[in-house]
Amino acid sequence: MSLIEVEDFRLAKLQELRRLGVDPYGGRFPNAQPIAEIRARFEPDVPRKVRAAGRITNLRAMGRASFMDIKDRTGSIQLFFQHKRLGDEKFRIHQQLEAGDLVGVDGELTRTRAGEVTIFVDEFQVLAKALISPPEKWHGLRDPELRYRRRYVDLFANNAVMERFRSRSRIVRLVREFLHARGFVEVETPMMQTVPGGAAARPFVTHHNALGIDLYLRVAPELYLKRLLVGGMEKVFEINRNFRNEGLDREHNPEFTLLELYQAYGDYTDMMELAETLIRTLALQVDAGGKLPFGGHEIDYAAPFRRLSYFEALEEANGICACDTESVRARARELGIAEANLADELVLDRVFERTVEAHLIQPTFVLDYPAALSPLTRPKADDPSLALRWDLFIGGTEMGTAYSELNDPLVQEQKFLQQLQGQDEEQATLRTVDHDFLRALAYGMPPAGGLGLGIDRLVMLLTNSPAIREVILFPLLRPRQETDAPGPE
Repeated sequence: MSLIEVEDFRLAKLQELRRLGVDPYGGRFPNAQPIAEIRARFEPDVPRKVRAAGRITNLRAMGRASFMDIKDRTGSIQLFFQHKRLGDEKFRIHQQLEAGDLVGVDGELTRTRAGEVTIFVDEFQVLAKALISPPEKWHGLRDPELRYRRRYVDLFANNAVMERFRSRSRIVRLVREFLHARGFVEVETPMMQTVPGGAAARPFVTHHNALGIDLYLRVAPELYLKRLLVGGMEKVFEINRNFRNEGLDREHNPEFTLLELYQAYGDYTDMMELAETLIRTLALQVDAGGKLPFGGHEIDYAAPFRRLSYFEALEEANGICACDTESVRARARELGIAEANLADELVLDRVFERTVEAHLIQPTFVLDYPAALSPLTRPKADDPSLALRWDLFIGGTEMGTAYSELNDPLVQEQKFLQQLQGQDEEQATLRTVDHDFLRALAYGMPPAGGLGLGIDRLVMLLTNSPAIREVILFPLLRPRQETDAPGPE
């Protein structure tokens, strides 16, 4: 019994191909030309020999002839199979082809009487026989969960999805080029760590059998990248996969991609200039005017990004002074926030999340967070209760954060220990002090600016995608038994 549910009529055609001496899963088909290039080189009344390969998207049989459309990564083109050109045996083989099959063809590029640019097939090769039909009438999968579970179908059936992931690839490439041009060095840091650090997030735990130790999938590369600053790598970045054992929603996936970088002898103002220039550069690649749609809004990336302080943003959204603790707590209760057992700065942050973030549509830097919310950040010299940190919001979504990095090892040790206070036993087990990082700081880390920018969210913005799962090829989904029919959606 097969582990996959194949369609009987397709299986019969597979068997017929084999009876005819054809390998239904053919080998190499070299020198196929991209279909877009074939179409671009077409000249009326100048027949040309061409070679193409792709997936059959449509077919129309007409007795002793048939038309098919094939599609590759660049476009689609019509094929014409004719009995008198192919002969009995080849025509019989061609009759076993169905929508979804992959074929390679050689033939003459010309135009039909209806005016359609077409390859009149002289030779062809079956490259892969599809045993499951593509989505009905080639309209693509429509059920979102099925699209995520069968991304391999989603990509070939939905042109917009394929283009979105091509855009993602271009965006990541442009980010790299932007940073390389500014002297940054790309590095790779461990994805399995003995001490989880760099972000206040629950890690995934695994076990290394040979060493007999538990390891943690990284929640952030921060502490390793800072070690490289100590070692003399003054401009360093990583486009990395991070893992956080937390919830899933429109903006979160437990496995995600982050750009993180550090620049020695800089601070968060340097990171602000860098982030604004990078995002504007990417947006201008998409639209020359720098104005892109997102979620019913038009985002203007060409205009200077707005800057306001954390407390200004709170007061602007709520009409109360953020320094008035009782008013803030009263506002929290109005919002249904259980504030009684929360520290003042946590109440502030809950109110900020509920009342400010969603309204920051145009690109906005929110500056100078309470220092208690940013234990790895340098405090302001004139007001140590504030941290030299900003968060960037676009389209009501947090895109990234930056800091003037803390490089005092004694202060950093105190802040690590403060983080551990009040944690339950499980949390304390998962989050311990990274003593080697403190040792590295003790050797001397230059003052630096650090930036973290969510690649998935950035792609969401620039492609006007409504959810993070739309821009991750294989988002995490709850496993389910594959009992649904394998055929068209």
